[in-house]
Amino acid sequence: GLVVTQLDVQPGEYIKVKGKITSDAKGFAVNVGKDSSNLMLHFNPRFDCHGDINTIVCNSKEDGMWGEEDRKADFPFQHGDKVEICISFNEMEATVKVPDVEFQFPNRLGMEKIEYLAVEGDFKVKAIKFS
Repeated sequence: GLVVTQLDVQPGEYIKVKGKITSDAKGFAVNVGKDSSNLMLHFNPRFDCHGDINTIVCNSKEDGMWGEEDRKADFPFQHGDKVEICISFNEMEATVKVPDVEFQFPNRLGMEKIEYLAVEGDFKVKAIKFS
């Protein structure tokens, strides 16, 4: 997957990831935080993996340890879709905007900036924009 480090994304700024979900996707993840062991947000739409069908799982990771999974009822993704995923945060929570739906997830680690972005799984990144 794609990994970007040494970012300096501040509260109120956006990371937009544009791309395409593969036609046979099982799942993909967008991770943001300090590094691969410390994630403010693990945003993981699952079409069919880890026993989940059409479920979005959000989580955080601190010092390599996963937190408690937060499952979302909405699943706005389809195989083969072109999507833009927009992530922003403040001291309280991270917000993920996708077409027609918005998800919130608490900023459990109290992170004050995003330095790390990783996209993995069945998602082809076409563009990344910071604003």
